[in-house]
Amino acid sequence: MFRDVVSAATSTAIFSRLMAEIDWQQETLFLFGRSLATPRLTAWYGDAAYTYSGIEHPSRAWLAPLSELRQRVECLTSARFNTVLLNLYRDGSDSMSWHSDDEPELGDNPVIASLNFGATRRFRFRNIKDRSKTLAVDLDDASLLLMGGPIQHHWQHALPKSKKPLGPRINLTFRQVLGNQAAEPGSGEDQIES
Repeated sequence: MFRDVVSAATSTAIFSRLMAEIDWQQETLFLFGRSLATPRLTAWYGDAAYTYSGIEHPSRAWLAPLSELRQRVECLTSARFNTVLLNLYRDGSDSMSWHSDDEPELGDNPVIASLNFGATRRFRFRNIKDRSKTLAVDLDDASLLLMGGPIQHHWQHALPKSKKPLGPRINLTFRQVLGNQAAEPGSGEDQIES
């Protein structure tokens, strides 16, 4: 975990720029014959296409602020990334349910860098085989969480809803997508919380 990867003033400027320049979308998932809006806004940028839970994300040119952030993250982590999934959690009612980032095009042991701006949110992990084993970490403004190695094989992660009044949060998850193939619809990441 890296904290304060940029100054508070820089973080505020980045947050404002991303809010204004990103093409945020409310995606729709189709589960059990129903269409459901995802409980957050998202955007996909990068050199490779990607599909998860039946949602197709074509490759899309990097915007200048995203390229700058990718360079900073690559410098800090010594990892290479060719895509970024952005999530905008507008308040505590927006969330991400339990999942592992285990799509084949991410490779056997994907490295995912999670960069955060805005409100602090509690990020949770649970063991896939023994769900009573859990961990939690607060993702603060300007923090970077690196998930690598076999973590996706053994742990799921989530950003649960919060009843506390929370401001908006932008999360950027940098990934290395292998090739340009899309995952099977419905695999891996993202399910609707009830």
